[in-house]
Amino acid sequence: PAPVQQLSCLRRYYSGEKKAPVLTVFIGGNHEASNHLQELPYGGWVGPNLRRVGGYAGVVRFRGVRIGGISGIFKSHDYRKGHFECPPYNQQTIRSAYHVRNIEVFKLKQLKRPIDIFMSHDWPRSIYHYGNKKQLLKMKSFFRQEVESNTLGSPAASELLQHLKPTYWFSAHLHVKFAAFMQHQTNSKEELPKATKFLALDKCLPHRDFLQIIDIEHDPSAGDSLEYDAEWIAVLKATNSLVNVTQSSWNMPEKNGLHAKWDYSATEEAIKEVLEELNHNLKIPCNFTLTAACYDPSKPQKHVEPVHTINPQTTEFCAQFGLTDINDRIQQAKEEGSVRGEYEEEEEEEEMDSTGSAEEPSEYNTDNSGLSSINPDEIMLDEEGGDEDLSTCSVDPSPDHPPDFSASFSDIRIMPDSMAVSSDDAMDSTNEELEKSGVSKQVEEKSLNERPLKRIGGNENGNSGIKKIKRRNQAIYAAEDEDKTE
Repeated sequence: PAPVQQLSCLRRYYSGEKKAPVLTVFIGGNHEASNHLQELPYGGWVGPNLRRVGGYAGVVRFRGVRIGGISGIFKSHDYRKGHFECPPYNQQTIRSAYHVRNIEVFKLKQLKRPIDIFMSHDWPRSIYHYGNKKQLLKMKSFFRQEVESNTLGSPAASELLQHLKPTYWFSAHLHVKFAAFMQHQTNSKEELPKATKFLALDKCLPHRDFLQIIDIEHDPSAGDSLEYDAEWIAVLKATNSLVNVTQSSWNMPEKNGLHAKWDYSATEEAIKEVLEELNHNLKIPCNFTLTAACYDPSKPQKHVEPVHTINPQTTEFCAQFGLTDINDRIQQAKEEGSVRGEYEEEEEEEEMDSTGSAEEPSEYNTDNSGLSSINPDEIMLDEEGGDEDLSTCSVDPSPDHPPDFSASFSDIRIMPDSMAVSSDDAMDSTNEELEKSGVSKQVEEKSLNERPLKRIGGNENGNSGIKKIKRRNQAIYAAEDEDKTE
């Protein structure tokens, strides 16, 4: 079957048996080999020619193009925690390991220099107001409730979008192709107006819009190697003291009278120091290291729990720039019994709070992360359903910055025609029928209301509670033209 062939191909890339045909960079989402990617919290090679951008978050450069990204999806109940998870995971940490944290957003917000490309897995909240919303709801009608209440997508990503104002923003997660054009507000008369061209692509399956080629201005005389970004390295060094490996909630420094320092942006002197440390050679070394034996389908193995691994790439990177190895810090805390013991004592409480609907405060207005629509196109982890798929949280848009529907892609010369979208008059949008999934609107609403209850206390039928990976619409892998019903 095709999925088996794809996995076999990926196995060869990750094991080093095969080199990616072109230099490829990526960020993580919510269906990851978390134990492997966690080895690279600052980014690194997961295979020859295949690199995770910045780890949890970060910036790299290629031929003068500045590429940033943030891995994971947004969940308010984990947002203010440190990176405390480590293998072997339990039923909570196997999910929270890929949840976005406030420290990564804080680091990215210290950047001042322009970003050309930014990547996130879940969509920035409100981006659907800047594209063909009517067509989006026609294709994915079960998004309607969140779109109309402006709760679809990540508020943390939206915050970054408004701050970084990248030229391009690419996302995935919702399994639908969607383009948008966002004209940013200017803060002063001297500031030149900026715009972001957003693009999300569909699931990688036959007859789906999962691939698009875009030409981006770059330096043709530059080499073919990825390079460190000096400003990002300087920000990492400045924020190193903020590293936290506990699950306690904490807030980032801000100018509120409670913190002696709140500005961790890189000064020109700090950036110059980074350049001098590297002798002005920013080339990222190709130091991919195999840290675990690759799975060989011809040699069946018994189940082995993943172990907490310190990757040599991370050790080398931290030593070079004087940074804290997050995994080494977690290992130290684990040996002292502070992380694992603390988590086991609060495990039952964490289970009760896993929907993010308890009293734990959020820096956002409201939290609807437990009320996400069910995406029938998603891979599920037990009854978690759309909860892990849509990552929603409500933040009311500012009345001073209403969505701008007047912009058109025709104003952008380098925008491919396939990314062009028309403006959408929300008043003309009509209620579309749910996608052909055999689920009525009433049944869907009932299941959404009951989801938080299902996650309390595990399996109400008294089963063992062992989580199993389930695939909805398994037939789509063999379908010839499934997109007509999506």
